[in-house]
Amino acid sequence: MARSHWWGKYALSSKTITPVSKSFMNTCSQFFFLAATAVAVTCGASAAADKSTSRPPNVIVLLADDQGWADLAVNGNTNARTPNLDSLARAGTTFDRFYVCPVCSPTRAEFLTGRYFPRTGVGGVDSGRERMNPAEKTIADSFKAAGYATGLFGKWHNGGQGPYHPNARGFDEFHGFTAGHWGWYFDAPLEHNGEPVQGRGYIADDLIDHALAFVADNRTRPFFCYVAFNTPHSPFCVPDEYWHRWKDAPLPLRSPETAREDLATTRCVMAMNENLDWNVGRLLQQLTRLGLADDTIVVYFSDNGSNTPRWNAGMKGRKGSTDEGGVRAPFFIRWPQRIAAGATVKEIAGAIDLHPTLTQLAGIPRVGAQPLDGIDLSPLLLGKKDPWPERMIFSHWAGRFSVRTPRYRLDNQGALFDLPADPGQQTDVSNAEPAVAARLRTALAAWKQDVFAGTPPVAAQPGGGQRPMASDARPIPVGHPVHAATILPAGEGIPAGGVQRSNRFPNCTYFTHWTSVEDTMTWDIDVVTAGSYEVVMEYACPAPGGSTVEASFRNVRVSAPIRPSWDPPLRNNEDRVGRQESFLKDFRPLSLGTIQLERGRGELVLRATKIVGGQAAEIYRVTLRRAAAK
Repeated sequence: MARSHWWGKYALSSKTITPVSKSFMNTCSQFFFLAATAVAVTCGASAAADKSTSRPPNVIVLLADDQGWADLAVNGNTNARTPNLDSLARAGTTFDRFYVCPVCSPTRAEFLTGRYFPRTGVGGVDSGRERMNPAEKTIADSFKAAGYATGLFGKWHNGGQGPYHPNARGFDEFHGFTAGHWGWYFDAPLEHNGEPVQGRGYIADDLIDHALAFVADNRTRPFFCYVAFNTPHSPFCVPDEYWHRWKDAPLPLRSPETAREDLATTRCVMAMNENLDWNVGRLLQQLTRLGLADDTIVVYFSDNGSNTPRWNAGMKGRKGSTDEGGVRAPFFIRWPQRIAAGATVKEIAGAIDLHPTLTQLAGIPRVGAQPLDGIDLSPLLLGKKDPWPERMIFSHWAGRFSVRTPRYRLDNQGALFDLPADPGQQTDVSNAEPAVAARLRTALAAWKQDVFAGTPPVAAQPGGGQRPMASDARPIPVGHPVHAATILPAGEGIPAGGVQRSNRFPNCTYFTHWTSVEDTMTWDIDVVTAGSYEVVMEYACPAPGGSTVEASFRNVRVSAPIRPSWDPPLRNNEDRVGRQESFLKDFRPLSLGTIQLERGRGELVLRATKIVGGQAAEIYRVTLRRAAAK
């Protein structure tokens, strides 16, 4: 079914480095001596914000999901149609070697905190392992404390409840979803500041609609706007108008893994990228219409390498890999008032640098006393001529590690590659450069010891999945003051008996095969505010219905029959290629009644006391809504 857009299309014409630990400093003393020298230079510089303006700059951060460095026309991809992103690059400064993590939630944590993700409590991408520790202070905390309006539109992927939620991490406004891997791309179930809402149209369009409104609403005060797209992440869905332009398009550039590249998937990724590009253009045009373009810093990057075999500019690796192609991302920053247009920075940089850099450019203090791993890049952006120290950027995922210097990468096998000469990492030069290889191996060993501090790194599992070596032991907080409702998704619950998730990717699944009164679904919760809570279950069930469901916590319980029966079809979602993810459906809320919860930790258990027909219900999530205090 074709979908039309109700809006008109808008085209856009064409320093502080903080040591991380004593042990790491002792091991890498020469490196940190150079970094400390940069601190002295940076601290002597004046604040980067232009004092001639009447207000500090606005900041917009745009983050793509699974878009590789080589997916953009400006980076040499002749398959791509990305005129707005190409224009953004030409109007601003490009970092040629910008590094993120191999997967989604770790990159987000590093951007938000300026710290390597293992320090932040993030240990995975699902089942609660993506949560950042509450003690971490985010870039939004810093901008909010400085008086900025702060808004996030899109994919959060760093915790869904209480102190982990965006509204508790510095964001006044949140419209999007807190999980990672999302299966809904049209009319998606989302949330606004902790309350369920229905998205409108294609998800990337909907996110930008809300970002446009946020910018317009706050045009008279400084704002920090973070738009976290979930495209071109799978499942591969895109509106008809884009797919019709791409479904038979030639692809002159191909992956070297020709037999593994699925051309329909690549075409859909290109179509999704074109839609993302159009949406970026809409936001840039909004700045122009409101007269805010000169006063706004715009940052664009992606969260990891490309997610499928496709042209990758000859680099080795893609999403999930710690090789160059898995962690190198596009990065553009535009601020017409201060940052040169058309410049390219060759020094290496990464997501960990954005918190210190953007606060320095805006001339605001950073909130929080925890030491950063990132450094302030503003001298590079503002044309300072001071010497820039050599540095190392470390990468980790699924038990694999690498380290990058301006010239070399030491890979997970201990091989050394001269990247300017060998971007495909074909020739190990460790025998020709033994001193360099030894120095990087020593630095990587010290980094592991420092950053993990006794916590085991994420390890690869049989079958290609990635899970921490130890499960996440943190309970889900219930009754945190940030929201009246606490959402318990199926992806964070534990099925037992015959109950199964609808898919192996937990983030956007539902429980099914609930056929016995012995079956249970449980959530490990910690009630931080005692009181009365309404228990609302979102369900689907075929006729005849009538099963009785009970929710219990410790010694209290509440139950209700499932009525009416509700058997919606699976949504098609306009997939262009077969999906790995669960198909989803429109679930119906059912109140089980009100339960009195005491403070403390325990299991919220969902079970059936009576089953009518072959299956009690399919369960998408349970919400605990705290009653208003009298």
